[in-house]
This record gives sequence, structure tokens and C-alpha cells, in this order.
Amino acid sequence: MITIVRSILSGIAVSLALYGQAQSIDLKTWPEKANPITVGRLVAQRFVESPHNSFKPPAPPRSITYPEVCTWYGALKFADISHDKALLEQLTQRFMPLFDTEKHLVPRPWHVDFAVFGTVPLELYQQTKNKTFREMGMHFADAQWSIPIDSPQTVKDAYQKFLDKGLTWQTRYWIDDMYMITMVQSKAFQVTGERKYIDRAAHEMLVYLDTIQKENGLFYHAPDAPFFWGRGNGWMAAGMSELLSSLPTDNPNRPAILASYNKMMASLKKYQREDGLWGQLIDKPESWVETSGSAMFTYALITGVRNGWLDAKEYSSIARKAWLALVGYINEQGDISNVCEGTNRKNDYQYYLDRKQKTGDMHGQAPILWCVNALLKK
Repeated sequence: MITIVRSILSGIAVSLALYGQAQSIDLKTWPEKANPITVGRLVAQRFVESPHNSFKPPAPPRSITYPEVCTWYGALKFADISHDKALLEQLTQRFMPLFDTEKHLVPRPWHVDFAVFGTVPLELYQQTKNKTFREMGMHFADAQWSIPIDSPQTVKDAYQKFLDKGLTWQTRYWIDDMYMITMVQSKAFQVTGERKYIDRAAHEMLVYLDTIQKENGLFYHAPDAPFFWGRGNGWMAAGMSELLSSLPTDNPNRPAILASYNKMMASLKKYQREDGLWGQLIDKPESWVETSGSAMFTYALITGVRNGWLDAKEYSSIARKAWLALVGYINEQGDISNVCEGTNRKNDYQYYLDRKQKTGDMHGQAPILWCVNALLKK
């Protein structure tokens, strides 16, 4: 009898262990608070109700800023994947005044932070087939490889040196470039089917990786700011993920980009904190938990597991732990806290630790929606 009881208890213990193990790597089953649909609806609706973003509220923005673009794009992708026609209509109507009464808010595509704006009309075109959106979006994509005609000759000469190397004249070797540049070029490829857009994005990415990726797979904020800043690295992680998701398998640069992506993910695995997230400075455990970079890393990890770039047994539990931690920072209004304010580079360790922590900043809202879409993608 005792033997039978022990056998039963042992079987229960094994079952519970296996259940716990399954839960730890499952990216489909979630408690309601972490349900991607629930989170997506909350954060997307929060965006719909928000005014146009500005780095210096309450002053009105001079043009649409890139954090708003990235959130808008995330909300549009959520409307598509969740088949929410009402949300798509709301997001479309938010855009329409930019052709008329809010035309002054459309940025000029003379800088990477402005050129990424083209991502939104290109996504709107894909979902609505309104050619007006396509025309506007392609203007931004093409402008990244076309020197502005009103540039001084000395500036044109400097820009031409980049074009001669197959790079955009907007090249700066800053880490956020690899989202701002590759995002709109990838979207242009999706819309047109023309390989030149995705091929040049891949070439640009490879040059950046060869130039600025460190031995540990991470990236300094800048050569003169030797710190592994969270959100800066997040742009690289998200940019590689977006590019690889669209990059044809026969592109000759794909293997090297994928290797760099895997190198970065292995480093992020090493530096993930006990609570599931990452710090304002990735390799400094004394730095505070920062959610925008953490969400970008989570998005990259989920995307890697979903596409088979990462071993599911090894990385699913990391992505799951991170997502569960992230949703704990989202309040009832749909705003995420612990978002680092806009940050320029500086060769000062304390400068990064002293950055303000914001709630509801679109730098953080955007990658939450990216994670939602990655989790819902089949």
C-alpha cells in the first residue's frame, strides 16, 4: 500500500514538474492581465486617445516624432492581427488631417528620425489599399537614398561618399539608426516587392554591425559614450528582428546579420535580471530597471523564437519571464512606467543613472505593442 501511495505521489510530482516546465516555455497561454489581446486593446486605445507626441510637453510638436510613429505602427499592426476594423478606422482618421489641417506636422525626410515616418503611411496602404498613403510613404523611403537638392555643395559631396558605398546619406553610425533606416526600407520592399529596398537595408545593417557591434554582442551608445545603454541596444535588437523578418533567404548578407542577432540575444540572456527585465545600463546591476529597452529585447526574443532563429527550449522561458514582468509596469490607463526619457549620448556614467523615469512615454508604449503583435503572430 505504501509503495502504491509513493508511486502515485511520485507521478503527481513528475506531472507538476512537467506542467511547470511547460508553463515556463509557453508563449501562448497567459493569465488575463498578460493576455496579448487584453494588453493590445488597452495600449492601442490609449494611443488613439493621446495627442500628437512631443519631447517637450505641453508645447505643441513641430512635427510628428519617431516615438509616435513607432507606437502608431504598433497599433496598426495590432489592428490588423486582431482583425479590429474599428481600431483601424480610428488610426486612419488620426492620419487624415496630415493631408490637410495638420499638414505642417508631417516631417521632412532629411534625417533618420524623420524618415521613419514613412512606415505609417506604408502600413496604412497595406491595410486600406489607398494609393495616397503609398505615395506619401514611398517618398520617405526613396528620400533616404536621394540627397536633398537644396543641400549646399559641400554637404552634397559629403553625402555622396556614403551613396558611393551603397549606404544612405543619412548614415551616422548611431545605434537607433538601425531601426529608423531598416524599418522604412523593409516596409517599402513589402509594399513594392522591389529587392533594392530590402537589399540596401541589409547592406546598411551589415556595415553598422561590422563597425559598432562589440565582442559581447552589445553596442555602445556611441564611440564617445562607451556605455551599454538599454534603449539604444533595444533599437538594434528590434531593427535586426524587423529586417530579418522580411529579408529573403537568398540575400548574401543574411547569414552574417543572423549571426550578429544571435550573438546579441545570447548576451541579453546573460544579463537578464532576476525579475525578468534589463537595466538602464545593461551590464550594470546597480542601474534601475528600464522598460522601453526591456520591451524591445522581449520583442526581439519572441520574434526569434517564433521564426526559429532561437532555440525555443532555451529562449522561450526568457521571453515569457520578461513579458510577465513588463505587464506589471502597465497601469489601468494603459501607460507603462520606468521609461527612460529622451537621451542623447554622453561620456558620463552618472548621467545615464540620473535620467528621468517617465510613465506613458511613447518610447515605451511602442515596443509593448510590438511584443503583443509578435506573441499573436502564428
